Amino acid sequence: MTTRLPSKITAWITWGVITLSLMSSCAPTGEIPSETSSTATPTLIQPTPMPTRPKYSPGELVDYTAQSGDTLPALAAHFNTTENEIRDANPILPAQVTTLPAGLPMKIPIYYRALWGSSFHIIPDDMFVDGPAQVGFNAVTFVNDQPGWLKNHREYADGQWLTGGQIINYIGITYSVSPRLLLAILEYQTHALTDPTEPTGNYPLGYVSTSYPGLYLQLTWAANTLNNGYYGWRTGKLVTFDHIEGTEEAPDPWQNAATVGIQYYFAQVLSTDKYNQAISSIGLAQTFETLLGNPWNSATDVMPGSLQQPPMSFPFQVGTPWTFTGGPHTGWGTGDPFAALDFAPPTNVSGCVPSGEWVTAMANGVIARTDTGLVILDLDGDGDERTGWVILYLHLADNDKVAVGTHVHKGDPIGHPSCLGGEATGTHVHIARKYNGEWVPAGGPLAFIMDGWTVHSTGVAYQGYMTNQGSTVTACVCSDMGSRIVITATPASP
Repeated sequence: MTTRLPSKITAWITWGVITLSLMSSCAPTGEIPSETSSTATPTLIQPTPMPTRPKYSPGELVDYTAQSGDTLPALAAHFNTTENEIRDANPILPAQVTTLPAGLPMKIPIYYRALWGSSFHIIPDDMFVDGPAQVGFNAVTFVNDQPGWLKNHREYADGQWLTGGQIINYIGITYSVSPRLLLAILEYQTHALTDPTEPTGNYPLGYVSTSYPGLYLQLTWAANTLNNGYYGWRTGKLVTFDHIEGTEEAPDPWQNAATVGIQYYFAQVLSTDKYNQAISSIGLAQTFETLLGNPWNSATDVMPGSLQQPPMSFPFQVGTPWTFTGGPHTGWGTGDPFAALDFAPPTNVSGCVPSGEWVTAMANGVIARTDTGLVILDLDGDGDERTGWVILYLHLADNDKVAVGTHVHKGDPIGHPSCLGGEATGTHVHIARKYNGEWVPAGGPLAFIMDGWTVHSTGVAYQGYMTNQGSTVTACVCSDMGSRIVITATPASP
């Protein structure tokens, strides 16, 4: 019998050309300490138990429907199988597949992995990232309309006084985590939107570390931890995680990235019983729906099938020798996603020294946002970094930095490299990509490609290399000849 595929899947197969990608960037913030502690959460209630997965026969084919953002390397990791076995079971897949189209019916060979977790999906991915679904939502307005303590909270953070709602907006946009999700977590753990009495203590989210006291820093830790879970699952790097009580969990292979990100977060701060409630239908999901409505009613795909990176150039001028100093590493914060790369200008002096070299626009677009050392280039031109492709530049000097709203063309100067913004030991520029608010790995199925050079990740932060027509440039802070690259007006050469 012939199976008829949905029209959008058929179209995807017809169009199906693709690239390579993963995730990376230099760490703009410090390492996250390991101290954790459990805190009280809402009264414990027994949730309805979810069905458990059977112990499948090795290589047994199971049904799976592709979800937004799925890639073959990630699915192979989730189901404890290989890309080749998935391809053999699904010959319809194009040879150079990047992202799979949501809704594609698949057969996947599964190999049992112990300790599979809950199959309950908490929220859709579009309510995890600060993407198109968040356009039109303003945390300040929402918070100020609620009776809880958050609207009266004031805190000095990042060199300015911020209200509770402003903190949510700021962390949401910088980490690209949905402000709705941050609010739901705050409400679930602290009743920030319904209780006028603010809880006492320095660690409202239960992460006990002297490096993260106060609401602002607790939320930066939370956003970073959520991203580590989300992108760890999205890329296939995270196949198990540990709870604070020492137990290990393997996420259910059919899970979506948003749910795994939330599971990973709660595993760092809640005891087993409280964790099981938090990730159930009567936990955060219920709080989210009560506070913000049912997120599944309007869920949309964050990543389309067969996603392609638009043409991009290197972030420096033609004919100038720059050095590839940092392979794929975190785009923002610490850990995953490995969405960023580092490039350093030519200089005879090491360290943080002023540079007259220009960092340039990698594609046409408009400057959507600037901050200390930061420029966001929006390629779709609508000025909103939550939609379409955007490029993040970090460590740009204040002098000559391009202004918000400026329309630029590929190759136009946007600023000078420096050490400004985040942590840096030498003058350089840090670049990363997002699509619809989701950080895109710098290597892997949807790799960074600049002037014909394709980025490859080794899986170790800051390591990696680029290839182009048989030539290779390897990332190295040593700035040796093997890491140097000069772009000419025609084909690039190392």
